[in-house]
Amino acid sequence: MSLSGSICAIATPFRSRDDAIDATALCRLIDHLIDQGTSAIVLGGSTGEAAMLDEAEFDQLLELGLRQVAGRVPTLAGTGLSGTRRTIVQTQRARAAGVGHALVATPPYVRPTQEGLYRHYCEVAEHGGLPVMLYNVPSRTACDLLPETVARLASHGNIIGIKEAVSDPARMQALLELQDGHFVVLSGDDGSAARAMRAGAAGVVSVAANVDPARMARLARACREDAAAATRLEQELQPLFELLGCEPNPIPLKWCLAQLGHGEAHLRLPLTPLGPRHHAAAAGVLAGLGLVEAGAASGRLAG
Repeated sequence: MSLSGSICAIATPFRSRDDAIDATALCRLIDHLIDQGTSAIVLGGSTGEAAMLDEAEFDQLLELGLRQVAGRVPTLAGTGLSGTRRTIVQTQRARAAGVGHALVATPPYVRPTQEGLYRHYCEVAEHGGLPVMLYNVPSRTACDLLPETVARLASHGNIIGIKEAVSDPARMQALLELQDGHFVVLSGDDGSAARAMRAGAAGVVSVAANVDPARMARLARACREDAAAATRLEQELQPLFELLGCEPNPIPLKWCLAQLGHGEAHLRLPLTPLGPRHHAAAAGVLAGLGLVEAGAASGRLAG
C-alpha cells in the first residue's frame, strides 16, 4: 500500500480522570478516519503528544493502534528523537510492534549540520529496521533539512520519502524533482497542502484530517482529478486550518475532537487547554463545516 492521499497524524486521546491513554476513544477515532477515506495513519507523532509518552505508553499506543487498523491502511510511527542512537532504538521498537514505516523528524534542539543530518538519516535507515520517511519541520526542531541533502538521501534504498512542512513553493518544487517510483513527497502543512498536491506532491500528512477526514480525503483526490473541486474544498477547509494554528498543535485539535465525541480535550503538560477566547470561533468553524449543529459546540469540554 502506497503512502499517498490524506494521511492523518492522529491525536492520542487521554482520560482526564487518570491521565491514561483512552483506548476506546483512540479505536473509535481510527475507525472513523478510515471509514471517511483516510489513506494512512501516523501513530505517536507530535500531534499524538509523543513527547509526553513514556516507553511503555509508546508501545501501548502502537499496539492499540495497529490492532484497530488491522492492516486496512498503511501505518507510520513517529520515531525521531534528538540523538541518532535513541532514534534507532525507537525505530526498532516501532518495527517490533509491527508498524510499517518510521516517520523521522529532524533531531530537535541539537541543531546538526547538513552532513550531520545526512549521516543521522543513513544510520537510522540502515539500523532501525523500517523504511524511513524523512520529516522536515524547522519551526519545531530548529534545524532545516535542505533539498540538496534530501537529494543525497533520496537514493538510499531504505529512505522512501519526505514529509515537508516548509510551505515555500520553491522548496516544494525542488523536492518534487526528486519524486519517483521509490521516493515520495508529502506536504506536512495543511494550509499549503492543496498547492503542493496540485504541483505533484503525492499527498499530505494532516492534522486537520482528525477533524474532517472526509473533506481532506476529497481534497487529496480533487487535487489530482478536479481543479475546481480542489479550490472549493480548500476554501471550505481554510477556517479549520487557521483554527488549528491559533494555539500550538494539538491544543485546538484536542478541543475540536472533544466537541465531536472523540475523547476528552485533556492534554499533558506543558500543553494546556485551548484558551476560552477561542471557543466561540472554534465552535463556529465546526458548525460551518457541518460537523456539529450550529450552537451545539461549546467550551464545556475545554478542560
